[in-house]
Amino acid sequence: MMRVAVIGNTGQLGTDLLNALVEAGSYEVFGLSHREIECTDPASVEKRLKTLRPDVVVNCAAFVRVDESEDRPEETFRVNSLGALHVARACAEIDALCVYISTDYVFDGEKGSPYTESDAPHPINVYGVSKLGGEYLVQETCPRWLIARLASLFGKAGSSGKGGNFVETILAKAKSGEPLRLVDDIRMSPTYTRDAAQALERLLRERTLGLFHLVNAGHCTWYEFACQAMEVVGLQHRIEPISALEYPMKARRPKDSSLESRKLNPSVKECLRPWREALKAYLKEKGYLSSHG
Repeated sequence: MMRVAVIGNTGQLGTDLLNALVEAGSYEVFGLSHREIECTDPASVEKRLKTLRPDVVVNCAAFVRVDESEDRPEETFRVNSLGALHVARACAEIDALCVYISTDYVFDGEKGSPYTESDAPHPINVYGVSKLGGEYLVQETCPRWLIARLASLFGKAGSSGKGGNFVETILAKAKSGEPLRLVDDIRMSPTYTRDAAQALERLLRERTLGLFHLVNAGHCTWYEFACQAMEVVGLQHRIEPISALEYPMKARRPKDSSLESRKLNPSVKECLRPWREALKAYLKEKGYLSSHG
């Protein structure tokens, strides 16, 4: 039975990954919250992982507040880059597979079509640079590694670092009658963490190594994503499409950071259904739709 430790098990992905591993039934699973392991402290990481001696360590811990990263670069790099290094080093010492969760923000968004695993990264904000640094440090430090790039996550647990997720926020504002203005010229790949977790479990089951993009099929703008969510739940509320230039943010965003995979085998790819189907499944899971909806 494969022993798997999930660092950051209370976040959106960590929660769903823990559930996917338990449901699969062929793993001994250890969820490690921030209170149980501090990824920025090498002594904490080494002690915890050497005690557990897992076969696989999935590092979901991250500083994910993109705009705050611009003002707090040291903290961002301490978690996303050095934290990744500490985990990778401990994995190397106990001969464990190191799984690092990365992001679409390692790209600049100028390609004009979805990025594949073979495209060269070029991040344009602090968060993206810190995650790319984590990727490089994992690859250089641990002999056996798996890097999964995800994007624009939505999951049942919400985002503990952001206070909910995009879908929840939009639906809550629409229900309260707040005016909504959403960017319609930035494209991304919405990713249901339940689907990404299932795909990741299959990669672990097949003992896969390397770099992969794990996102739901297709891509859209934030405006299109919100409109689809409201249509599925039957909410009538106008959303005004705007340009990113009308919604200035501290951190630059890639214009089109959508991802696709050229490397996943069919058994893994089937977990990553089209994003509209995934969104409907999520809304059903959250209780917005009846079981027949």
